[in-house]
Amino acid sequence: MKITLGTPISELPRVGNILTKRLHKLGLKKVSDLFFYYPFRYDDFSQITLIAKVQLNTTATIKARINLIATKRSPRKRIYITEALVSDQTGSLKVIWFNQPFIPRLIQPGDFVYFSGKVEHDQYGIYLNNPTYEKVKADQTHTARIVPVYSLTENLTEKQIRYLVKLVLPLAKNIPDWLPENIKKEYHLLNLSQALYQIHFPVNYQTLLKAQDRLKFDELFLIQLKTQFLRKELAQEKSPAMKFNQELTQKFVQSLPFKLTNSQKKSAWEILRDIQEKKPMNRLLEGDVGSGKTVVAAIAILNTVESGYQAALMAPTEILAQQHYKTLTSLFKKFSASPVSSASSVRSAVTANITRSTKLINNRKTTEKTILNKIASGKVNIIIGTHALIQEKVGFKNLALVIVDEQHRFGVEQRKKLKQKVQNSKFKVQGQIPHFLSMTATPIPRSLALTLYGDLDLSIINEMPVGRKKVLTKIVPPEKRQLAYQFIRDEIKSGRQVFVICPLIDPSDKLGVKAATAEYEKLKKEVFPNLKIGLLHGKLKAIEKEQAMKNFQQKKLDILVATPVVEVGIDIPNASVMMIEAAERFGLAQLHQFRGRVGRAEHQSYCFVFTESDSEKTIERLNALITAKDGFALAEKDLEFRGPGEIYGFKQSGFPELKIAKLTDYAIIKNTREAAQKLYPQLNKYPLLKQKLALFSQSIHLE
Repeated sequence: MKITLGTPISELPRVGNILTKRLHKLGLKKVSDLFFYYPFRYDDFSQITLIAKVQLNTTATIKARINLIATKRSPRKRIYITEALVSDQTGSLKVIWFNQPFIPRLIQPGDFVYFSGKVEHDQYGIYLNNPTYEKVKADQTHTARIVPVYSLTENLTEKQIRYLVKLVLPLAKNIPDWLPENIKKEYHLLNLSQALYQIHFPVNYQTLLKAQDRLKFDELFLIQLKTQFLRKELAQEKSPAMKFNQELTQKFVQSLPFKLTNSQKKSAWEILRDIQEKKPMNRLLEGDVGSGKTVVAAIAILNTVESGYQAALMAPTEILAQQHYKTLTSLFKKFSASPVSSASSVRSAVTANITRSTKLINNRKTTEKTILNKIASGKVNIIIGTHALIQEKVGFKNLALVIVDEQHRFGVEQRKKLKQKVQNSKFKVQGQIPHFLSMTATPIPRSLALTLYGDLDLSIINEMPVGRKKVLTKIVPPEKRQLAYQFIRDEIKSGRQVFVICPLIDPSDKLGVKAATAEYEKLKKEVFPNLKIGLLHGKLKAIEKEQAMKNFQQKKLDILVATPVVEVGIDIPNASVMMIEAAERFGLAQLHQFRGRVGRAEHQSYCFVFTESDSEKTIERLNALITAKDGFALAEKDLEFRGPGEIYGFKQSGFPELKIAKLTDYAIIKNTREAAQKLYPQLNKYPLLKQKLALFSQSIHLE
């Protein structure tokens, strides 16, 4: 049978029904899939050591002749033990395998074999423990070379995967190399067939690195080309051009109870400049927790409404939507010429808050039908809400600015739905689409990636408000827990309040009820019986959550025990301590968000990070909270420590799965971005590349 790239994997030699099912679990369905199933690490068995020179507690590879080999049953533990005596020109060595009684049928006395394994010691001397073995031949697969190690599924072995990959690798030359020759030459890249061979069975580490560079370049280059396409597509759309009202904006800024930082001013101007254009803005506003992103957004909202259009702000949780509603209402009320009451064209503007359970216009409860009619007729100019904003029944008259806060917390489909909603002719402003602003307090990889790839323009607020003190962060080991509790008592005595955050420990308890309730009971009964403690978790009704928050805001509670529901959107200036239980269960980005809930006033604030783990890796990762200068640096650290998929679940976010490239491959990202910008205008000259890009675009949806 002739094997081709399209041959089903079930038709390969030694692949029966059971093995086929196991391979399918890994996404390996046809021969071509094997080429792109990359090893996740490599064992270096390339250095052959003479038996006389093997050293205890090292991994050694030897080439030896089998003198004796036999399997016996251990009388005590009832396990099979296979022992062999092997030798080379310098001496002899014992080799032991456990529970592999079939080995004497595969290798026999007189065979020359490579063995790679750990050198250990017992009362009879040193021996090789459970080594990988392979008969000596012209081209080794499992030993005596740099050996690929693949991710497996249950009852599948490394040897099986290596055998199949090695079997089909000669077909690599039949895979079209879609990368243009001039790009390969300029960036010193291997041909695709060479790269695929070397990524699986490298001759040395130098060629392995070259293979990785080529395949990383491929992944990132396609994303860069896709973002060039998105930019071009977006540039062809039209958006309403807002008028910048300098006098009104200056009056608003002067009415603020604080002075804008330079980076707030710069970010606000970048956004204002974008929305004055007829092409749609597509910008990310990144600023640390508490750095003042909302007031920057308010300046854009003010100019949008002043120009006679509507602005919508979408938040991931009801708590955050309520917080934005209160903040914006307060900012505009203190401003005499505000959207709520103005002598200019914004006189009739009203702020509406839409969440699943709350319908408010200017703090007055009203019927859903009334509020929807006011939005549809344009009597409401500023609309703030959760996912409720993208319900079918919500229609806008002339929506011109869409702001999505903490955009990583919305699924791609939700963001897409919002964009489609306003692109739909019913909501278009004379055939135009709204300007789009994303905001995030910590640039998690999707935002970080799209920023690096150039699909989004970036504004950064990298200063904290004047007078804001840095939150002191301490990692608290179990033996110092009581000292931390005493410190908390002292803070509460001096009039401050405390957050306690609990992780979602039980996978079935998605709303964190069990962990938070258990912590609440422990603190109330055992640790702080004399203090007033409240509870906040995802299963509470909206009115109960609101009441818990109100009690905390009004200082009726000393401590609020909560699940990650407080990650964003809660502003309690009097809270000075953030206590985080089982911190190792959270990403650094989340921990940074929690910490940002305190230190929002003039009081010195503290973040106590409790961990039950004493692993060096965990402590090193948590220490990044203390050493990293801002959220951006923490996002990069999280990538280094844990890898993107583990933290952020790209399958949910719509970001293409990176098989080999990393978001920290900054040099390659830079090169691919540069190459894509140069090549995109001439894409029609490269039919293979154009075809590859079309296939890639079908498999992902960046936005």
